[in-house]
Amino acid sequence: MEAARQPQDYLDLADWRRRVGDLYRLSGPEALPKFRKARDELFRTHPQSPLSIRSRPSFAGLDYFEPDPSFRIHCHVEPTPSGDAIEIDTGGEDGVIRYRRAGRLRFSVSGNTCQLTVFSLVGYRGGLFLPFRDATSGRETYGGGRYLFDTAKNTDGLALELGAGSPEVVIDFNYAYNPSCAYDARWACPLAPRENWLTLPVRAGEKVFSQSEA
Repeated sequence: MEAARQPQDYLDLADWRRRVGDLYRLSGPEALPKFRKARDELFRTHPQSPLSIRSRPSFAGLDYFEPDPSFRIHCHVEPTPSGDAIEIDTGGEDGVIRYRRAGRLRFSVSGNTCQLTVFSLVGYRGGLFLPFRDATSGRETYGGGRYLFDTAKNTDGLALELGAGSPEVVIDFNYAYNPSCAYDARWACPLAPRENWLTLPVRAGEKVFSQSEA
């Protein structure tokens, strides 16, 4: 059984989310390399790192695809056919988490028309979450898929550019990242439902984590 959380655990978690959010507010032409370097440092040193404690001393950094400007994509947000709740199983003690379909992104990758559903956590209005799988999942990237953004956890900024009153947004797959369960078995995460499985490869963002000590 997992040990009861102490006040310090909650403080550390709040600090982790704040620091991660700061990374997504970087700007300028060097934002992506600075983001990756600082994220590695957080993983290596922060008490709320998703890495197992035993793997941190030998952690040499996360593995990423080379930056690719073509994966910074302009999208149109469309209404979804159904606003009904969808249940996504975490596979852990959190059980099933209920989301609503907030909208659908339609965009093009290498001449192929794609779409991904953006979800909003039921009871948390305004939070937007985008998990996805693609043709690299299970080989070059984590088999359960990756996340592009989760505004409730401050992992959006650079990955999702939007403006009030406009259905046009910009997404950047160079900031796609693994869920915590990719690094250590103690974590359980909501993974991409089938409607967010892309048939083409998205070779951008974070690759599979393969450190043997994890």
